[in-house]
Amino acid sequence: MDPQFDEFLHVPARLSIVALLAPADWVEFGFLRDSVETSDSALSKQVSALAAAGYVAVRKGQEKRGRRTYVRLTSEGLQAFRRHAAALERIVALARLPSDQPAQG
Repeated sequence: MDPQFDEFLHVPARLSIVALLAPADWVEFGFLRDSVETSDSALSKQVSALAAAGYVAVRKGQEKRGRRTYVRLTSEGLQAFRRHAAALERIVALARLPSDQPAQG
């Protein structure tokens, strides 16, 4: 297995969350929930796990429309996502090698 492969991030829900957060700044919880197509409780569980790992930051605030929660990747989370994405790209590249060409590694 590629040493940069992150088993924690590879959980589909977490990978979807960090992929959505990677190009963004603060993302509103409801937008994240709708984009990932999950429930509030399922998203909250994954965001809490990502926050405990230091991959995301969570900010809560009061606005005119009520209480809002925002999430963003930390620099550590962005680096972890980039490493994991690169590992996945290397794995896929190996799968695309012609069958008569030996894998290097």
